[in-house]
Amino acid sequence: MSSIKIECVLRENCRCGESPVWEEASNSLLFVDIPAEKVCRWDSLSKRVQQVTVDAPVSSVALRQGGGYVATVGTKFCALNWEDQSAVTLATVDKDKKNNRFNDGKVDPAGRYFAANRRSIYKLEKEEQIPDGMCIDAEGKLWVACYNGGRVIRLDPETGKRLQTVKLPVVKTTSCCFGGKDYSEMYVTCARDGMDPEVLLQQPEAGGIFKITGLGVKGIPPYPYAG
Repeated sequence: MSSIKIECVLRENCRCGESPVWEEASNSLLFVDIPAEKVCRWDSLSKRVQQVTVDAPVSSVALRQGGGYVATVGTKFCALNWEDQSAVTLATVDKDKKNNRFNDGKVDPAGRYFAANRRSIYKLEKEEQIPDGMCIDAEGKLWVACYNGGRVIRLDPETGKRLQTVKLPVVKTTSCCFGGKDYSEMYVTCARDGMDPEVLLQQPEAGGIFKITGLGVKGIPPYPYAG
């Protein structure tokens, strides 16, 4: 296996970065900052970041088959128009539950956009704290970002066996995805909300976007929403 390299490619200071998605057509990484109510797009070539601000916490973003993007905003599925910075509601759920919101979302191979709310909590091993965002590599193995664990782990979904652990220089790792020219790079989002000033001094890159290379495995392109 080649040597693993970890670097912070964007010091965005996200309060809670999540939902990284690679857009091959533009060589860009999409991600959200949930409490800041922002969808961001980082151009890996120009290193520029563009943002769209929405009207509620935004928990996930996905590509759209016909072009553009979709996102889960509050309890709404929205279509994003990057050109005029607008978000058009496609559907709304749980209108009677004002304190609820989507927590994450993914598109399946059939092009359907699934989203989960905040009513389910899962627990992993103590040292790895809470399993958060995840992705699948080309060999069918699962990569999981461990919130408050400062790492991403590779698991065999059939046996549950842990195959690999990659530690990062920040604790609140939130999600991961593969990207880059041949999907051999992994991008990891993280958070900084709730961290004491002393801890932030020790982890100045908290809230940034990290790139991991040399994993020895490639990912697969993200599925676009078919609607």
